[in-house]
Amino acid sequence: MPALVIDGHPDPDSFTSALARRYADAHGDARVVAVRDLDFDPVLRRGYRGSQPLEPDLSSALDAFLAADHLAVATPLWWSSTPALLKGFFDRILVPKVTYRYRPNGLPEGLLPAATGRILLTADSPGWYLAATGDAGVAQLRRHTMRFCGVDRVRVTRFTRVRRSDAARREAWLDRAARAGAADARSSAGAARTGASAPLVVPGA
Repeated sequence: MPALVIDGHPDPDSFTSALARRYADAHGDARVVAVRDLDFDPVLRRGYRGSQPLEPDLSSALDAFLAADHLAVATPLWWSSTPALLKGFFDRILVPKVTYRYRPNGLPEGLLPAATGRILLTADSPGWYLAATGDAGVAQLRRHTMRFCGVDRVRVTRFTRVRRSDAARREAWLDRAARAGAADARSSAGAARTGASAPLVVPGA
């Protein structure tokens, strides 16, 4: 199965989007879904009290989620979280009983087939500041979204102080994203050969 790379930046000319493309190219077997290019309502109008049919673009993206053995998300860090567009995408596409379900004992079970994941995170803050403030954006995305839906082994690559970076630093970071993509391709191939599967994950654990 191919990898899926979610580009969560609203701007196609952003450095985050460049990282997503470089990572996917180096992976060699990856489909990039740029959330900004999808035609959908990012608002879950009735919460989880009623159904909200998926638009065609979301149905296609959900098929990609369910076919991927590796899931990567490229996103900037805004207000210690993801952009509203990316959050709305997850709100709509992570469908109960399709991407996760609750067992009779009330514990969640992730249903996504991806055994491995990667977060490519850009931030203007320095790395020490993210660590000192709890790295909330990563915790939300890795623990409470990806792991909740079954993607257990999620690595994180952070690119910090982006606003102050020069062209040489950014090119080095693009090379770093490429190395991560190539490494993840080898890792996911190994997981597929051994038949590894993700265990039950309780959100916040």
